[in-house]
Amino acid sequence: MSDDRQKKAFPVSWDQFHRDARALAWRLAGAGPFTGLVCITRGGLVPAAIVARELGIRLIESVCIASYHDYNNQGEMQVIKPIADAVFAAAGEGGQGLLVIDDLVDTGSTARVVREMLPKAHFATVYAKPLGRPLIDTFITEVSQDTWIYFPWDMGLSFQPPIRDGVA
Repeated sequence: MSDDRQKKAFPVSWDQFHRDARALAWRLAGAGPFTGLVCITRGGLVPAAIVARELGIRLIESVCIASYHDYNNQGEMQVIKPIADAVFAAAGEGGQGLLVIDDLVDTGSTARVVREMLPKAHFATVYAKPLGRPLIDTFITEVSQDTWIYFPWDMGLSFQPPIRDGVA
């Protein structure tokens, strides 16, 4: 989010994130079987580990794409590490049978890049925003586009002022 308008804050604790990632695994259990999992790093690493454990998926790959070059502004997409050829070989044409996991689909920019690589894969995120939602197949919680999700790996424990004080 690059504008200065007030943003809604959605802090997520480790406990809540774990519950939401397990809920995603429950929802995905009927969509498989999956031959492998591709997580979009870095945000997809934690939910991918939880989903892979719950669904018994052992072939796990990552695709490294950077779009947030600081914590406020989404910039140009950079594929830092593509998907390994062995993962493509294990999947069907276009990634058929692969599960792609990320923590969040926001504008859909990252999902579009990976969709081009794996057009037939099943895309799943824990959280979704309206602009990116059409690009994924499964998610758990939708938040508004102007909401900033504070993931547990980005936070420490600190006082949070009440909403009534004008701070989101």
